[in-house]
Amino acid sequence: MENRSKELFEAAKRHIPGGVNSPVRAFGAVGRTPRFIASAYGDRIIDADGNEMIDYVCSWGPGILGHAHPRVIKQVQKACENGLTYGAPTEKEVILAELIAELIPSMEVSRLVSSGTEAVMSAIRVARGYTKRDKIVKFKGCYHGHSDGLLVKAGSAALTTSVPDSAGVPADYTKHTLVALYNNPDSVEALFQQNPKEIAAVIVEPVAANMGVVLPEPGFLEFLRNITTKYGALLIFDEVITGFRLSLGGAQEYYHITPDLTTLGKIVGGGMPIGAYGGKREIMEMVSPVGAVYQAGTLSGNPIATTAGIETLRILKEDPTIYQRLEAKAEKIVHVVLEAAEGSVSVNQIGSLLSVFFTKEKVKDYHSALSSDTSRYAAYFSYLLDRGIYIAPSQFEAMFLSDAHTEEDIEQTCQIIKEAIVLSTKTDAPFQDKLIN
Repeated sequence: MENRSKELFEAAKRHIPGGVNSPVRAFGAVGRTPRFIASAYGDRIIDADGNEMIDYVCSWGPGILGHAHPRVIKQVQKACENGLTYGAPTEKEVILAELIAELIPSMEVSRLVSSGTEAVMSAIRVARGYTKRDKIVKFKGCYHGHSDGLLVKAGSAALTTSVPDSAGVPADYTKHTLVALYNNPDSVEALFQQNPKEIAAVIVEPVAANMGVVLPEPGFLEFLRNITTKYGALLIFDEVITGFRLSLGGAQEYYHITPDLTTLGKIVGGGMPIGAYGGKREIMEMVSPVGAVYQAGTLSGNPIATTAGIETLRILKEDPTIYQRLEAKAEKIVHVVLEAAEGSVSVNQIGSLLSVFFTKEKVKDYHSALSSDTSRYAAYFSYLLDRGIYIAPSQFEAMFLSDAHTEEDIEQTCQIIKEAIVLSTKTDAPFQDKLIN
């Protein structure tokens, strides 16, 4: 039943572009009406019609503890009683900065902001200020928020200056953004050879998670560390997805690679609107009021988001075995998918992140991700949604596990996924017809 969600969607479209405040929420890629969520607890979300679903979106990653964790909620409620925002320093900003530095040592000094987009935008400004260079290298298929300079894709040739990927972005804003191919060292080498003294930084999702989950090939991250050092550029890890999720120290701890700058997203605020960027003191002292790189924000480090972040990170720090539990759950789902699919799909998984791609091709970059049959994914999505399993409404997003997912819920999920996969491989009827009905 989706009656109330349909009513709300129609009402929303009258005053909100497309009826949503973030495009993927519109369910356009899967041909359904978006579910309007009324509440959430543990690993469940409940929509406006009262449908209860096992949630594998987890607010796009930060819900590693599940929804409404009692300890986090208790601390946030106490903080709200003291006021929501001051626009002035608080002790909690100091505590959170100390926790970040302890858990991610490369972030010796960090600055809190209000989103992952803002964190990335600011880190790039710092990199340019520090190196006194203008050009940035990003990777096709990696998403770093919607700031003008990064909302780009490759032009007719993959190694050219990119063109804007959105209306309203002047070409001059992106002329210094170069696009390379993820997991392709040669494409990066070529850009440095063409611009040996002009590249300020390489920014990368150490584990790509915005073209579906795509793991770095062995040696790729080491290559990026080496080539940026060789040419005097900075290496920026965008850990908005992987930070505190892949491990307590993020992807950089998992892969033993130390970047120069790191960006974090809403997980550092327990899912609330927050972000952070940071690095070694020498670089971060470029930031105002110490240095000449300006960045500011009234809500940066607000007491409610920092409270949620402190408690979330403390819980993770107290029980690092959470990562083993999450990985075991994810591997169980992967095993079921691969066994049922008999080679008809590709699955990428690392820790608590995974993606099922409807392609037989191994997905290792943007181009192989695009080989996926998105209509088959849409049908798969619908089959799961109609049976109480909530996954991302796009082939090119990740599936997230939380510590709140119980073994019983994982078993239920595996059974429904198995049914969907078997239906797609064992009969002759059109896949979408079988799964949607």
